[in-house]
Amino acid sequence: MSRTSDLYFKQIPVGQMQNLAYLVGSLSSHEALLVDPAWSVDALLDQAEQDGMEVTGALVTHYHQDHVGGSIFGMDIEGVPRLLERAPMPLHVNEHEAEGTKKVTGASESDLARHAAGDQIVLGEVSVRLLHTPGHTPGSQCFLVEENGQPGRLIAGDTLFLGSCGRVDLPGSNPEDMYRSLNLTLKELPDETLLYPGHLYSAEPSDTLGGQKRTNPFLRVTSLEQFLMLMGA
Repeated sequence: MSRTSDLYFKQIPVGQMQNLAYLVGSLSSHEALLVDPAWSVDALLDQAEQDGMEVTGALVTHYHQDHVGGSIFGMDIEGVPRLLERAPMPLHVNEHEAEGTKKVTGASESDLARHAAGDQIVLGEVSVRLLHTPGHTPGSQCFLVEENGQPGRLIAGDTLFLGSCGRVDLPGSNPEDMYRSLNLTLKELPDETLLYPGHLYSAEPSDTLGGQKRTNPFLRVTSLEQFLMLMGA
């Protein structure tokens, strides 16, 4: 008899910058986490509610306004303030991203759950492993969603896209950190891991990590020097 999956997982396009938000949770516990609460907070929470799920926390990949809300490029993007107004909950951030998240969103320290690399959040039979992947920002993190017997699903934020990777020419960015995050952290994950990026910058919304190891130039380099040349750094 085949085993029924406990995983609740939705990829949802939001906003005007090709962002992708995610709902991840456990069907048995009816709990979910909202990844990158921005642009359409009410619609994202309403979607979870329609699916019979309660959003009990938010996962923050990094503090840029198109992922947590705020003013950028002349736009006022709905985000964390609306989330906390509608449903107070912990914001799960990497410890190196906490101060930036507070500055951008206006969240207080009591709103944050600070995490170190490798921390896990467990919902029912589903676990979410928090991988610290600096480079785009100092505390960027990816989320490895795992369930026994199933390929992991990597929500990569702005660290790794399909065919490319996040920018490293912004305040707080670091190309050497990005190289290590991609080639010493993410590249070590199994090929069957499913990759889900923070933006839809490609024809497809997801790929296997093995497929990206074969085709993504930023995962094909064999040295920091090659990576920096590819980056133009």
